[in-house]
Amino acid sequence: MRVLSYNLRKHAAAAELGARVERWEPDVVCLQEADVEHLPARIDGLRLAAATDRNRLGLALYYRENGYRFVESVSMGLKKSLHDVVLKPAHERLLGVQLFDIDAGREITMASFHAAPLTALNSLRRTQIRAALQALEQLGPGTPTLMVGDYNYPVFKERLGDRIREHGYDMTLSSSRTYTRYRFFKGHYDFVTSRGLSIGDISTLPQGSSDHLPILVEAEYRRHGH
Repeated sequence: MRVLSYNLRKHAAAAELGARVERWEPDVVCLQEADVEHLPARIDGLRLAAATDRNRLGLALYYRENGYRFVESVSMGLKKSLHDVVLKPAHERLLGVQLFDIDAGREITMASFHAAPLTALNSLRRTQIRAALQALEQLGPGTPTLMVGDYNYPVFKERLGDRIREHGYDMTLSSSRTYTRYRFFKGHYDFVTSRGLSIGDISTLPQGSSDHLPILVEAEYRRHGH
């Protein structure tokens, strides 16, 4: 399966979605910073599964209609940073969707995630990530899980990876940096957290109108015992 994740930078890159879906042919698309009221119901064979509805800038997830069936979804707020309390940009920072993979005959949990901004502490983002993984476990207990998005975690990523592995998940970075706006904050921001899946290539795609570069994840179900 191929999963594309993209932070649209306040919806600025939304016009690119059709061309990117046509070019890269993802099975699932996870969006952050989307103006969900202006998202189309379908994009080139992909159907909108769910979107947050309490955010000024929200999360959304699309899936390929001929390969998957929608089962259920959950969206939730996570522990708030001071930035969230004052400016209120995002009440919901996790959107999880349970899909039924028609060819594989099994369910899989997909999620779009957007951590608190850089003004918050890494400890808060770790708390948000842990809460997000716990929520996804409740959505799809024991199912293969893939959470992608903007983790806002440019430094001490190895330590974060250790923490995530303690919860039974793997964390994987893309082939090259995914954020370019500020010289001192360039780096990998868009991560992949997974369970029950073998992660292959994670490509950083060419930059468009967003300050984030989209990533394309290639994954397959992990065989039992591996």
